[in-house]
Amino acid sequence: MRHTHLWAVGATTATALVLTVTGPAATAGAAPDPARRTLPAGDGWASEGTGTTGGAAAVPSRVFTVTTWEELRAALAVPGTEPRIVKVKGTLNATAAGCSAFEAAGYDFERYLADYDPAVWGHDTEVSGPQEDLRAASASAQGKAIKAYVPANTTIIGVGGNAGITGGSLQIQGVDNVVIRNLTLESPLDCFPQWDPTDGATGAWNSEYDSMVVYGSTHVWIDHNTFTDGAHPDSSLPRYYGELYQQHDGELDIVRGADLVTASWNVFADHDKTLMIGNSDSAGATDRGKLRVTLHHNLFTNVVERAPRVRFGKVDVYNNHFVVPASGYAYSFGVGQESQLVAEKNAFTLPAGTGAGKILKKWKDAPVTTAGNHVNGRPVDLLAVHNAEFPGEILRADAGWTPVLRDRVDSPRAVPALVDHRAGAGRLR
Repeated sequence: MRHTHLWAVGATTATALVLTVTGPAATAGAAPDPARRTLPAGDGWASEGTGTTGGAAAVPSRVFTVTTWEELRAALAVPGTEPRIVKVKGTLNATAAGCSAFEAAGYDFERYLADYDPAVWGHDTEVSGPQEDLRAASASAQGKAIKAYVPANTTIIGVGGNAGITGGSLQIQGVDNVVIRNLTLESPLDCFPQWDPTDGATGAWNSEYDSMVVYGSTHVWIDHNTFTDGAHPDSSLPRYYGELYQQHDGELDIVRGADLVTASWNVFADHDKTLMIGNSDSAGATDRGKLRVTLHHNLFTNVVERAPRVRFGKVDVYNNHFVVPASGYAYSFGVGQESQLVAEKNAFTLPAGTGAGKILKKWKDAPVTTAGNHVNGRPVDLLAVHNAEFPGEILRADAGWTPVLRDRVDSPRAVPALVDHRAGAGRLR
């Protein structure tokens, strides 16, 4: 198969493109191109109905190989909804120029800290004024630069074992039929978090940008990716006003009427608020009957919470491995507004002193099905232990539906070894 290499002209624009053939045509007997892989039938909610093929049927002129963030955005901006494949080589850095490239004229972080110091501003009202306006303008500039919008009928796939994106946010918004595979996605670092003195008793820094957002889209397959905070874990971030200067949001959000999503064989690592399905209790008008998501054979390691947190959706979580951090752990499964979560045959590795009752968290009254799960190699009834450990947060049994779209189901005893060795970027088979 021929490949097209996409070159962006200029440091920050891609309005002029040069397309050149960089690879030979495919020959008989050649190994199948993983970029042409489609989601197997029966593999989670994304296989429902028309299934998910992404750009598998792309003609050679719509197959792009990109090596920079600007080239990626340009490839995705090529007009038309005919199938396209975008192959990522190496690591694309969306913020290579640094935070200063986004700063509005006159913004001064030291001035910001002085203006909104709780000793001066207090905790009763949200911040406002010139420096907050300039912070917001700077944040807007960063947002425009680091977001890449994925069209319908697209496959984005990493080439080899070291392909990925640093500091960028893939936006799968209002489209159908998308495949994202074999990328290491280092969480965007928000250069301009907002101080909210009214958030909790002592205020908090709030940030934007997820590594990937599925927003109002359908038939999305997210497979063999690694989501991580990379070089900037929360432990490396400073504190101001006595609070963590939080520069991370989520790793993956599936929100605003998104539907029919399968996330398989991914690694979600070293993060706080990791994976949210449904972003608001008041979004029933758009989310009710949607947010159908399957999570299987994923590794969640050293994540604090939201693995996932669920509202409204029928969410099937099976055959995942959860390696819980030794400190700071909040919960794995967040049971939220009108959710119907089924969690079966997962494996949990808990440190000493962490009870299995914490795996479930009740946010709102909603039924949940748990069956066949293992904790530290032994069968545990997650619902029973939660209700015994947290009698003030009793959860109801039976999510009210039975998943059938399961391509393979493994014994929970085999899950840790299987998932730990096969999930994540660079491990396509």
